[in-house]
Amino acid sequence: MDQVTPTNVDVSSGGNNLLGALRAAEFALLKGSLRRMDRPAGAVLYEPGDDVRTVYFPCAQTVVSFMVMLDDSRLVEIGLVGREGAVGGIVSQGRLPAYARAVVQIGGPMLRLESAELERAKEQSAALRHLFARYADCLLAQIFQSVACNAAHSIEQRTAKWLLATLDRTGDEEVTLTQEQLASMLAVGRSYIGRVIRELRASGAIDTGRARLRVRDPQMLEAMSCQCHASVRQHFETVLEGVYPTGNEVAGHGVVITNGPLFRP
Repeated sequence: MDQVTPTNVDVSSGGNNLLGALRAAEFALLKGSLRRMDRPAGAVLYEPGDDVRTVYFPCAQTVVSFMVMLDDSRLVEIGLVGREGAVGGIVSQGRLPAYARAVVQIGGPMLRLESAELERAKEQSAALRHLFARYADCLLAQIFQSVACNAAHSIEQRTAKWLLATLDRTGDEEVTLTQEQLASMLAVGRSYIGRVIRELRASGAIDTGRARLRVRDPQMLEAMSCQCHASVRQHFETVLEGVYPTGNEVAGHGVVITNGPLFRP
């Protein structure tokens, strides 16, 4: 299997680490077809059953959630994707229906690519196919860990884990989020999550305001969290070294978002 080495080019405007891991020759196969877009929080990219015709690469602080609806109409989050990854048909051949809802959790810039264009590029490059196959392994590991975490760990641990995962992906200590949204994602009652938030605030780990949370002490959150977040991050480092974001790093490694054309430094 070809090794794909991150370009490690610093950028100032943010980008997508997965695309940044491509060598120049592989990136050139996609560059002409990538389009910049911005999506606000709450925008739905796919509903279950939708024909997946577009691939989205979240950039900078943008975060997308995969949500599954239960038979009582509750929506439960089963995965987060930020600048380390992509959403929609990365490995599969052809246009397949979406299984989960993909919704923008934290709004911002993305790069979009038609699935057909990605398939053509993968036909021309084994390195491109291998990179996205390794990313699919990392995403599946995240979902496996999420299932185990939801079954075995407390709401307090899961809340701390979610905040840490979001902090990594956004590089921003502040998260715009209501208690209702967080309760829905963790599949618990609002009163329960309200108590957890009050405990985190009393400990000094976070501050709260109107529809926002601010992380004050990530190390304290690490101590309160389970090991699931660290396990997923470690798997990314093993399979796709340098792609998983860590805290307040500059996002991107090679893909720059500007108001003009996409370019590579």
